[in-house]
Amino acid sequence: MKKIIFSLIVLGLSAGAFAQTMPSYKKRPTLSVNFFLKDMKTADLIDHTSLSTVLNNKQWTKMKDMNPGLAIQYFEGLSEHVDFMGSIGGSFVKYPFSYFSGVASPTETKFLMEASANLNIKLLTDKYFMVPYFSLGIGASMYAGTYFAAYVPTGMGLQFDLGEGTYVHTLFGYNAKISALSTNHLTYSIGISSPLKDKKAPVLVAAPPPPPPPAPVVVEKDTDGDGIVDSKDKCPTVAGTAKYDGCPVPDRDGDGINDENDKCPDVKGVAKYNGCPVPDRDKDGINDEEDKCPDVAGVARYQGCPIPDKDNDGVNDEEDKCPNEPGTKANNGCPEIQAKISELAKSVYFTTGGAIVTFRAYKPLNDVTDILKKYPTTSLSVEGHTDNTGNTALNKKLSQKRADSIKEYFVKQGIDAGRITATGYGSEQPIGDNKTVEGRAKNRRVEMKATYKQ
Repeated sequence: MKKIIFSLIVLGLSAGAFAQTMPSYKKRPTLSVNFFLKDMKTADLIDHTSLSTVLNNKQWTKMKDMNPGLAIQYFEGLSEHVDFMGSIGGSFVKYPFSYFSGVASPTETKFLMEASANLNIKLLTDKYFMVPYFSLGIGASMYAGTYFAAYVPTGMGLQFDLGEGTYVHTLFGYNAKISALSTNHLTYSIGISSPLKDKKAPVLVAAPPPPPPPAPVVVEKDTDGDGIVDSKDKCPTVAGTAKYDGCPVPDRDGDGINDENDKCPDVKGVAKYNGCPVPDRDKDGINDEEDKCPDVAGVARYQGCPIPDKDNDGVNDEEDKCPNEPGTKANNGCPEIQAKISELAKSVYFTTGGAIVTFRAYKPLNDVTDILKKYPTTSLSVEGHTDNTGNTALNKKLSQKRADSIKEYFVKQGIDAGRITATGYGSEQPIGDNKTVEGRAKNRRVEMKATYKQ
């Protein structure tokens, strides 16, 4: 009987314990007044020497040489181990501007106002009397109403619980400079805080009523097993999705890639291109995977590339009768040398009534020689012509001698005689009217006709 009574007491106490919510140690909104001492020298000495040097030489700033100040702080718990801390405070100091800031350090104390926002990371919850914590945040300062700076406030502190949400806070802080006018310095502070709101009374949670008896389960048929019952399934014999009322995702173009994944749902494509056809960037009818020149329109027999033009003369190799030698379209891709040679022939002169080439004919004949050397497969036909003045037989004989004279000149310049033919036509092929002076002058001529061979 005693065991039964004891068991009932234990069950009663357990039920009472679980009927209350677990206590929370998240800090309520709290306001604090802080007194602090500002050390503007020690951190700078450590920067320029070292911590061990400052300690060994007893250069740590004495308390009497520090600058006092007051601050107001606001605390609010973000969690049981993290508190937000906002602070604004002021003091009168001689601010030691950095040499590189370009601002001279003041000779007298001026007002320094600082504001910061920190996160205090507590190693214990506020359940304990003494709670160590680390602090890290971002801050800004205004000195003498003129100089603005930014810094990173960091530190280590201890929190002491005085009861009812009232705490004493101590903090050893290091303000690290992050802007041109800021400077590294130390802060020692102590303050007392009190909550702005009363603590909430524990909430009693009533035991939930017993659940109602389960309703009878009616299992509807799902023929295709897609999770949508037949009464709501528009495709009851084919597995589908709820989005399409139990039907499969559509594939309008029938390429095996459903419309939700098909970037070209109305044109058959391939999976590699997300349902789109293989691209043809140059629109030459040959897709890019088979096109060796995908950005230039070409033809199938050259695997999508244009018909080649090896000599880059603008006449493609299929139409170029001289594909290895630059030429012109007018000459089917072969070099156009006839026009040049014909022009040079107009400057060839002979002695009066003779067949000796005059001195001023050397230059045009040398130019023709250069052309023949440049194009060694070219043959040349030299033709001599006269007007109809005088004996026809003598004129023909003279024209032959003149043609032979020019051929002989080329041979002496190193041109193979087999490449040159010389023919005298006399007055048989006039190009002007022999009845006029001008016409007869045109008929007294030498013509050179080149035949280019690839």
